[in-house]
Amino acid sequence: MRFLTATDKNLWRLALPMILSNITVPLLGLVDTAVIGHLDSPIYLGGVAVGTTITSFLFMLLLFLRMSTTGLTAQAFGANNKAALARALTQPLMLALLAGVIFIFLRDPVSQLATRLIGGNPQVLEQATLFIHIRWLSAPATLANLVILGWLLGVQYARAPVILLVVGNLVNILLDLWLVLGLHWEVAGAATATALAEYVTLAVGIAMVWRVLALRGIDMALIKQSWRGDMGRLLRLNRDIMLRSLMLQLCFASLTMLGARIGPDVVAVNAVLLMFITFTAYALDGFAYAVEAFAGEAHGAKDGSKLMHVWHAACRQALLVAIIFSLIYAVFGVQIVSLLTSINALRLMADRYLVWQIIMPLIGVWCYLLDGMYIGATRGREMRNSMTIAALGYFVTLFTLPWLGNHALWLAVMVFLSLRGLTLWLIWRRHWQRKTWFSV
Repeated sequence: MRFLTATDKNLWRLALPMILSNITVPLLGLVDTAVIGHLDSPIYLGGVAVGTTITSFLFMLLLFLRMSTTGLTAQAFGANNKAALARALTQPLMLALLAGVIFIFLRDPVSQLATRLIGGNPQVLEQATLFIHIRWLSAPATLANLVILGWLLGVQYARAPVILLVVGNLVNILLDLWLVLGLHWEVAGAATATALAEYVTLAVGIAMVWRVLALRGIDMALIKQSWRGDMGRLLRLNRDIMLRSLMLQLCFASLTMLGARIGPDVVAVNAVLLMFITFTAYALDGFAYAVEAFAGEAHGAKDGSKLMHVWHAACRQALLVAIIFSLIYAVFGVQIVSLLTSINALRLMADRYLVWQIIMPLIGVWCYLLDGMYIGATRGREMRNSMTIAALGYFVTLFTLPWLGNHALWLAVMVFLSLRGLTLWLIWRRHWQRKTWFSV
């Protein structure tokens, strides 16, 4: 068998734009930090950091809007069902706009509760509250953008992620420079820049969706009727994916919290080492998104042969990328740490834990790919159950091996990733043997 088949090339066609567009995400964070970091007080940078953390945590819980939309859209695309394709757009879009309006009305009490829980310098928390108060005005656009991205991925519009993320981040960066450094709006300028960028992205996304709808022969009459239908299925799927995302966030949040209990140096070095996982995730997420789209298309067409071609192609290409990352971390890991921190004590400590970062891409690649398979098949309940088992394994490892110190934290992450991949694979294998994978 050739290593680069037609299916492999199609997979790269969708995965590569996602990988490239994901790179713009940390770039935006660097620009935000650099712009706010040039102000005359550290409270501004601290306020933006706290405000962004709270916002990201809550918005990430609603990432199901993107994931469920991709799965349902890809299935409708594979079945060539125009009504289902329209419904896969309008129903989650209604949920996104409703949730966004709720965010706007609740931004004051939620920000007060969150900042009270976090604690710290009152001036920093005041700036964080200001950031949230402005940033959350764009919640309807932010959540609608998740739906639009998911829908465009589902119809395999390969350029969509690049266009949406690059346009949004470029507008954000330019407005950051103007509002913060030019007009001296400080934290309010950073929040306003992000909020306006979300609405610009929404306008671009709507234009792309409108073009695809026209190409697919979906008219306004069909769109107006599409909000009716199996809303219960969408709500159940979103509920399960949200619970899965919550458990994922809690596990990685506990990594920081428990590291802080071990010592300030440990929490600092873990923050540096988490950048390895984050960067690897940006690359492997590109393959996961591509698998969602192609596996969902195969699911909609009930084509088992096509699904297996997608799976084997994804395994070949994603494993190759994972091996490359492991080799880079093995050869240049020390130098990468030196770029991330100038504190010699942290550099020396990080060297002791680099082995986990070297093997983690090889362990984690499988749960990324299988997540894509399950999202394409809209099997949210089984993803939730798999994540529950993995989270249980994570915390059992933590509390049974405390004598390992920080190594126990990274071993727990390894157990977590391994259990996610293993349980998802066992469930998928059982369905495949029983010929029940295409029935949800």
